[in-house]
Amino acid sequence: MSSSSPPESRTDFFKEAAKNSGQLDVALLILRIALAAFLLLFGIDKLVATETTVKVFAHFYGLAIAPAVAQTAGVLEILLGLAMLAGLWKTITYGLGLLLHAISTLVTYEQLLFPFGENHLFIASIPVLAAFIALFLLRRLDTLLSLAASAREEHK
Repeated sequence: MSSSSPPESRTDFFKEAAKNSGQLDVALLILRIALAAFLLLFGIDKLVATETTVKVFAHFYGLAIAPAVAQTAGVLEILLGLAMLAGLWKTITYGLGLLLHAISTLVTYEQLLFPFGENHLFIASIPVLAAFIALFLLRRLDTLLSLAASAREEHK
């Protein structure tokens, strides 16, 4: 779309305005960094508080896992967070981050239905889920400081 032709729709207009000003690039970078840090911290937590992870899996997922499984999950989550931070394989990494967080949000539905008192921290999962959805939907536009392997990846 050239700068002299009118935008085809209001959405195109706002998309072009944000992209031209660089605000969208910066906003997506901030989302990527924040969500990658979120995954990194939860991955590290699985390594340093392994027994808590085992209890969380038993309580929320109904799974009895060994500490080694919790630690493996932590390492994998750290690797996912690092790949996401670098902006690599966006469809896969952003999609996996979204899927993991969506599942962890869904299994806490009881706490979300009654979000007051001791359950109030579970409310934070909703805007984080929204951020994962937004980043996944806009992944092709997330190029600032991205180490994507190829130009083709940027256009998936």
